[in-house]
Amino acid sequence: MLDVGDGNQVYWEECGNPRGKPALVLHGGPGSGCTPASRRFFDPARYRVILFDQRGCGRSTPHASEPDVDLAANTTWHLIGDMELLRAMLGIDRWQLFGASWGSALAITYAVRHPDRVSELVLAGVSLGRRTETDLLIRGLGPLFPDAWERFRAGVPESSRDGDLAGAYHRLLFDPDPDVRAKAAKDWCDWETAVGGAVSPQWRSPGRGADSGAGVPQDTVPTSPRNPRYADPRFRLAFARIVTHYFGNGSWLEEDMALRHAERLAGIPGVVIQGRLDLSNLSGTPWQLVAAWPEAELVLIDDTGHGGSAELAAARVAATDRFAGAVPVAGQ
Repeated sequence: MLDVGDGNQVYWEECGNPRGKPALVLHGGPGSGCTPASRRFFDPARYRVILFDQRGCGRSTPHASEPDVDLAANTTWHLIGDMELLRAMLGIDRWQLFGASWGSALAITYAVRHPDRVSELVLAGVSLGRRTETDLLIRGLGPLFPDAWERFRAGVPESSRDGDLAGAYHRLLFDPDPDVRAKAAKDWCDWETAVGGAVSPQWRSPGRGADSGAGVPQDTVPTSPRNPRYADPRFRLAFARIVTHYFGNGSWLEEDMALRHAERLAGIPGVVIQGRLDLSNLSGTPWQLVAAWPEAELVLIDDTGHGGSAELAAARVAATDRFAGAVPVAGQ
């Protein structure tokens, strides 16, 4: 546990080769937490893999499901500061950033702020934390899922249905009545499930390890209907609270900040891996990012949505293998 201030303790872990190439895994959500499945995208002989639960979720404390939790000190810039504190504590000069969905937005934001600390970027289901992206998720995809959309919209008071839905849900998620909080969390997660898992068939991870066929990399899409953590009301409440907190505040980022400052990514190689059927593509983000960042390669995966696929997972493994380097020699 790392004391990051503001009363927060952040859970972190390392695995792989202590002398290997440092890589930091940034989970999605925001608020999904890291999982063991994320480790299997890396060769453990060549990588020193670091994972952490972002503020308020997973094993970090205080947990966002607590009735009196205060999320004021849980922002994108607090997370960037936590990453720097963790890097300095571990004595790492530069590390690879590996993220999906919200994790890719956090990775890009960190790289723009601290380009000298990033060796490579491996991103999937890419996001930049823009309001155009969250507006697409909250309202723009409604016509594609009319039944689910009507249920989602009906989850807030009628006076709020044509306004800020993230803000309306956020207020319900902090209602004094625990039943109101629980229903709002389920309604929000049901909508994200409908959108995130719409075109993603059941698949098994081709990642490394003896049990590699048994798990789905959960951070790929925290809204997947196959995510067993969604059966946990505590997880649902924390996740929905953090997501609506970030969405309602534009993730504390100026719109298009990453694109306007993409020159700061010069010299950082990267791979952007995207499913062709990922509905977030309607925002144009993957193509806009790669156009502004010459060192990036865009890899498109057929028949794959935001929920991922075996082919998309294999492309992520191929990217980390490309950047891994040789197996470190003992004593060096």
